[in-house]
Amino acid sequence: MSNSSADKLNKPGAVGVIPTDTVYGLAARAADPNAVERLYELKKREAKPGTLIAANIGQLEALGLKHRYLKAVEEFWPGAVSVVIPAANPELKYLHRGKMSLAVRLPDDAKLQKLLEQTGPLLTTSANQPGEPTATTIKQTKAIFGGQVDFYEDGGDLSNRQPSTVIRIIDDVIEVLRPGAIKVGDDTMNP
Repeated sequence: MSNSSADKLNKPGAVGVIPTDTVYGLAARAADPNAVERLYELKKREAKPGTLIAANIGQLEALGLKHRYLKAVEEFWPGAVSVVIPAANPELKYLHRGKMSLAVRLPDDAKLQKLLEQTGPLLTTSANQPGEPTATTIKQTKAIFGGQVDFYEDGGDLSNRQPSTVIRIIDDVIEVLRPGAIKVGDDTMNP
């Protein structure tokens, strides 16, 4: 990922399309409520929060997520597993859209890690509209979002990638909410 992507995302209100560790995603700095609102408007999402990605747990804690919830699931990272954790902090309502929880992930991708170190946590959501297939090329993302986003970062054809696996842990039981890139179950994870 280029340094210019970090510069662009660090501008107030900025939303871009980037290749994540899984698929192309709309991305906005999680600490910027205006950018987050813009991302949700572009995605036409009312009550379904996106996924927070960060370089490390410390970034998520600085945003306002509780250490105890992050520490309990850190075994799943880095990697393509997004874990839904409680996010009851009232200051995070703009992120969780009233759901009181957020999916969070620490990606296992060196370029994305570097970007996250420069921008802080990003709120992401797949580059598509609800119910439509996820875009696998920049050309497809441009057909969906056109000039509504501030920039596009081309990561090539991502059709061989799957979205992250989304899980929630309740009473030490792993519930798979969305199967994806990593198989999770029986206390084992296999790509």
